[in-house]
Order: sequence, then structure tokens, then C-alpha cells
Amino acid sequence: MSRFQFVEDHRDAYGVKRLCQVLEVTRSSFYAWVAAAPSREARAKADEALAERIRQAQDPTRGGDRAYGAPRVTAELNDGADAAGRVNHKRVARVMRQNDLAGIRLKRRVKTTIPEQAGRKFPDLIGRDFSTGAPGRRYVGDITYLPIKDGSKLYLATCIDLGSRKLAGWAMADHMRVELVKDALAAAWRERGSLAGAVFHSDHGSVYTSSGYAQQCEDLGVLQSMGKVGTSADNALAESFNAALKRELLQGAHAFENEAAAYRAVFHWANRYNTRRRHSAIGNISPNAYENATLATLKNAA
Repeated sequence: MSRFQFVEDHRDAYGVKRLCQVLEVTRSSFYAWVAAAPSREARAKADEALAERIRQAQDPTRGGDRAYGAPRVTAELNDGADAAGRVNHKRVARVMRQNDLAGIRLKRRVKTTIPEQAGRKFPDLIGRDFSTGAPGRRYVGDITYLPIKDGSKLYLATCIDLGSRKLAGWAMADHMRVELVKDALAAAWRERGSLAGAVFHSDHGSVYTSSGYAQQCEDLGVLQSMGKVGTSADNALAESFNAALKRELLQGAHAFENEAAAYRAVFHWANRYNTRRRHSAIGNISPNAYENATLATLKNAA
């Protein structure tokens, strides 16, 4: 409680002058505070209304996303709004903080990379340059595990377009054999129509250094790239993607109910990730929207 509020609550019993002297505040400041009460009430009601809009932006049953923090929530609220309806990201952050509406966070990470010292080695063609740009040129991928309540695990392999952040291909299985990453790359090939000349960057996991995967990359015209052994920062974007997926799907839970639930959750999340989820790296729009805008720009330039 503020000192001014204390004076207001006890003024009838002790008087304003005496209370202000005891609390060491000036009467003029107290009366100015009283005069501003209607404005404070209006701001409080506006903040309550904004908090409800934020809850809707984070509610997946209304097309929202629980993982959205202040930047993405602000973009969501301002999307299509006129000048009068736009909100400042600092105000959004303050209201989220006051109403405990922070985006969900990942609690733990588990390493799934199994290095193969006898496998093939490839140069690093990315060099930690995870900048956005034209789609279809550079991809990164990784494997993450998805825990099931019965103690089993599913594994997810990804192929992410660096240019647009689009999840171009993915595959799930109950194993980490080379077929898993081959299926993910094949899915990206089907989505894109061609991967000829593209770079695919990964860690030194045994499936990525295997002859079978190298042969598939060669057949598709893909140039393999790898960071240093044991250095996760060289594939940081793929690691970050895995963390976001598990954070947003598990929402603090330890495991999925069963394998079918995990498959459904990943399928729906992947679709939303490409079509609706906002990415700060591409201007807080979805990967599909970014690729459509890039294509339109290229057509206009031609």
C-alpha cells in the first residue's frame, strides 16, 4: 500500500494534515494523487482488458500459443490493428509480468547425439551463420527425443530452412537409426520439389556421418555440412528448435500420454509452426508468410 493510500484510508480518523506529517509527504502531493484517481482507475481497467487479450493470444483453443512472450504477443495484438488499437511492447511486458502471463519455459535438456568417430567428416559450410534470407538454400537438422509415460521414447528428426525458419521436413520413429534422418530429408525434398545445391548442416551424430545418409544427400544433390565435434553452438538453431518444440508441447509435463498422443501433438504443432507461429528472426510473421512475401518480392523484381 502506498503512503497516499494510507492517508486516504485513515483521513476521517486522524486528518490529512497530521497523517501527511507523520508519513513525511506533502499535502499538495496527496491531493494531486487524489485528483488523479479517475485516471488510475481507467488505466487499471485498460490493463485488465489488455490482460484478457493477451490470454486469448496465448490460448491454443482460440488459435493462440502459450509459448508466446511479450514480443510475439505484441505482434499478435498489433496485427491488423489501426493506430489507435496498437499497443507498446513495454506495456505488454508489464501487464504480462503483473498477471503472471509469461511464456512457458523449458525445464531440462537431454543429449541425443551419438558421435561416430569412424564416420565420414564434412566441412562446416555454415560457420554459425544462422541468418535468414532466401529460402531453399541452407538447412539445419537434429534429432530430439519425446518421452512417453510408459517409459519408452519416440525420436524426431528435423530439416529446418535457415532462410525462412520453415520446418521443411520431419520424421518420427521409435529408433534413431539412419532411416529416421533419411525420412526427414526425403520429406523436405517432397515439400520443396528439389534440394539440388542446398546445404544441410548437422552435428556429428552417427546417423548423419553414415554412408547411407551421405549417399542420400549425394543422390538429392545436397551438400553436407557439420560443425565441430561436441560443440552444440555450431548447430544452435536446430537445438533451439528442439527446445521450443518440447517446451511448448509438454508445457512442464514429464511425458506424453502415449505414442499416438505424441504423434498428434507434433503433427499439429508442426503445421502451426509453419503457418501461424510468429518468429522474431523474420519480423514476427510465420515461415509460410515470410516465404510468400519473399516470392512476391522476387516476382516483382523480375
